[in-house]
Amino acid sequence: MDALERDYSPVLLADHEPPCLSLYQPTHRHHPDNQQDPIRFRNSLKVLEASLRQKYATREVRPLLAPFRILAEDRAFWNHTLDGLAVLATSGLFKIYRLQRSVPELAVVADSFHTKPLLRILQSADRYQILGLNRHEMRLFEGNRDAVDEIEPLPEVPRTIADVIAEQTGEPERKNRVYGPAAPGGTTRQGTDVREEGLASDTERFFRAIDRAVLEQYSRPSGMPLLLAALPEHHHLFRTVSRNPFLAAEVIDTYPADLSLDALRERAWQLILPHYLERLSGLIERFHAAKSNGLGADDLAEIATVAAAGRIAMLLIDADREIPGTFDVATGAIRRGDLDHPEVDDLLDDLGERALRTGSEVVIVPSARMPTETGIAAIYRF
Repeated sequence: MDALERDYSPVLLADHEPPCLSLYQPTHRHHPDNQQDPIRFRNSLKVLEASLRQKYATREVRPLLAPFRILAEDRAFWNHTLDGLAVLATSGLFKIYRLQRSVPELAVVADSFHTKPLLRILQSADRYQILGLNRHEMRLFEGNRDAVDEIEPLPEVPRTIADVIAEQTGEPERKNRVYGPAAPGGTTRQGTDVREEGLASDTERFFRAIDRAVLEQYSRPSGMPLLLAALPEHHHLFRTVSRNPFLAAEVIDTYPADLSLDALRERAWQLILPHYLERLSGLIERFHAAKSNGLGADDLAEIATVAAAGRIAMLLIDADREIPGTFDVATGAIRRGDLDHPEVDDLLDDLGERALRTGSEVVIVPSARMPTETGIAAIYRF
């Protein structure tokens, strides 16, 4: 399993038979803090088991919990956690996500997965990627306001200039060349000059290949802004050849190897913060304008009815609010409930999942910036 899962949406949008088990907990990167993590995990596992036994027989409960028990004893896993953990499981499925953001501790059994913490990471406006580049190699990072981590590039992404030259020409990267005399009537050129031109040509070829691969494999699928971290002499050339519309104008003027991860995160966040605030402000202004024109609402029952009809264009959900209950996807009727019940989930979570299934944009918003007191705000399609 990769340290960072790149795409949660296949699990979020898939149809699964209940019961669906969702477990979240904050974790720690370093000793001795991480010693408490498997203990907390086992405690959450007891909560899942108690909830399951309200409705299901032991012969059904045991296979559902077996992979959780194996994970609880996996010492290597617990020694390499990040800031949060999410586990989604049902019959025939067991997905583990190590997260860059801490999540509230939660263990839920319901008719569908509890996905809001993952949605917050997937849909948050504060995510970004960093391309570290010099003329020899590339490195790729993903982060948010809290953390940044290096991504292991996909096989489709070349990592070094040697990879690109070998693939495109079948020859190794130019290092040393011997240049003979010029043809009769020609002008003799210094070997150093020609060699520098060759190196410049190879560098441009490398940068073009990196630009294409990062756009196709990372920027376009994620929609995240891309920060370039490179020495000043490499910024101009890369921007000259780049066709990536997600490449930010702001730059980090050093190669990431010269910075700690925390220093890299700090410099990146200083550049991303204005964009983050601008985007949130724009979303909130759109909501207020839509509501004043009768095309938006913050009433939970009304939004549920509109969501069932597939008429949500955009949904803003409070990141830290939970409203236990059930949502009838056919009628839009809602009923309040208790998360301890094996068929009850968070209504905000269920409405977010329904909105995604009908092609809506869902954004998880920090409580302090949420434009309503109800935990939810919707803009309608019509």
